[in-house]
Amino acid sequence: MPEYTPREMMTIAAARKLSGSMVCFVGIGLPSEAANLARLMHAPDVVLIYESGTIGAKPHVLPLSIGDGELADTADTVVSVPEVFRYWLQGRRVDVGFLGAAQIDRHGRINTTVIGGSYEHPNVRLPGAGGAPEIATSAKEVWIVLKHSKRSFVDQLDFVTSSGYVDSPVANLRARGRGPTTVITDMGEMISDPETHELILSAVHPGLDAGQVIAETGWDLKVDSRLAHTPEPTVEELTLLRDLHARTALAHGAPAAVE
Repeated sequence: MPEYTPREMMTIAAARKLSGSMVCFVGIGLPSEAANLARLMHAPDVVLIYESGTIGAKPHVLPLSIGDGELADTADTVVSVPEVFRYWLQGRRVDVGFLGAAQIDRHGRINTTVIGGSYEHPNVRLPGAGGAPEIATSAKEVWIVLKHSKRSFVDQLDFVTSSGYVDSPVANLRARGRGPTTVITDMGEMISDPETHELILSAVHPGLDAGQVIAETGWDLKVDSRLAHTPEPTVEELTLLRDLHARTALAHGAPAAVE
């Protein structure tokens, strides 16, 4: 088998989950990388929506931001931001919201706002919410992709930017989707337990075991009794991903993401 990095395994594992003509509301960064790889790899009909109003974007290189001209140039259409959120997202026309995070807890709540200290004087101020709170609430389901460590998988968030499962009457509003159902990391995959709504380890990536994932998680991570092992990346998957990185690096004058 070809050599690959944990990041490549994570991206490919996330990309494999998109299929058919799913409508996916995509966040910038790892979610965009995985979603566009899926489009190139096995799901050419997937519909990618970005917060800036681009519907059916098919970028040749990875966008730097939601305002990247590559998205508008390659989209089927461009609509207003209010239309994206009101008609597409709140209208329940988005199958999957694909998000990143700086921190996540056992119920899939995420933090992309501040780390440490107080809100007014944090140790680190992050990019903020953007459209993530609305995506987390209104998409039919939410997938989250991020690197696995105790700093990211925490027992208590420093700030709740986007809600996960909410055990209250609000969770039963018809406007609310299923919330976070899947988390993909560079160590494995988690799914939301249908009874407790707590994230449980459902698969580990090649060369890893459940104990290693548990050791990098800030809460008492439970393991699915049917724990699976992620198939290794194929030569074709790695080639498509690395070609995408190379084109992006050439276009933006930055090194490809190979960590």
